[in-house]
Amino acid sequence: MPLKPKPLRVQHAYEQVSLEIESQILAGSLKPGDRLPGELEMASMFNVNRSTVREGIRRLESEGFVRRISPRRMVVSIPRMAELSSRQTRALSMLEVTFEELWNVAIATEPLAAELAALHADADDIAALDDIQRALLAAEGQGQASAEIDTAFHSRVAAASKNRVLQLAREPIGFLLYRGIDLLIPKLPQAMSRQVVAHHNVIEAIRAKDPRTARAWMKRHIDDFKRGFIHAGLPLDQPIAGAAGRLAEQGRAP
Repeated sequence: MPLKPKPLRVQHAYEQVSLEIESQILAGSLKPGDRLPGELEMASMFNVNRSTVREGIRRLESEGFVRRISPRRMVVSIPRMAELSSRQTRALSMLEVTFEELWNVAIATEPLAAELAALHADADDIAALDDIQRALLAAEGQGQASAEIDTAFHSRVAAASKNRVLQLAREPIGFLLYRGIDLLIPKLPQAMSRQVVAHHNVIEAIRAKDPRTARAWMKRHIDDFKRGFIHAGLPLDQPIAGAAGRLAEQGRAP
């Protein structure tokens, strides 16, 4: 299906180019696999210069809405889960969401993900979770590594649920929520061991195909995470990025 021309006269024209093409993709006027016109043709269609089109296409490419099949040929594509999640994460950061806002959603989505994983996980999912658990044990005392591994653990549990809507809904929340673990560990030495135990029990419940136990242990894990923030003195009602920054400053204080 051909791209529809639409002249644009705005200050940030490259954003309008990308938004117009994106809107036609989301509306179904442009479908996955459809080839986009060349840069010169699109420049004429939108009444902008070629560099503006190139910048707009670069934005679409970075977000997964188009892909390059040759140096001069672009086609419409379906954004991958990670690309969609990254966009949502940026939006949540800009909204300055608080820990409590994120946690209130995580306490619903994470136990559900564990429950569904216990019902639908396959051998590859179990093997991946075991690998993540070994990496967590090897990262003892390394806050930043633990945060990355914890994020990977929750993402893999969600992937094992085989529910793409759940995966997309929880991924940006988890990315923001769990990045504070590296700040908690220096304040709460017991946090690491509690994290290891919780992950172990969730994995074993998934392995045993026991959805009730998987849900219960994941809920306990998310509840424990909130208690850790409280004990570390991190306010729950402040933007999470700013709160994390204040905790880091406290850690550097003499």
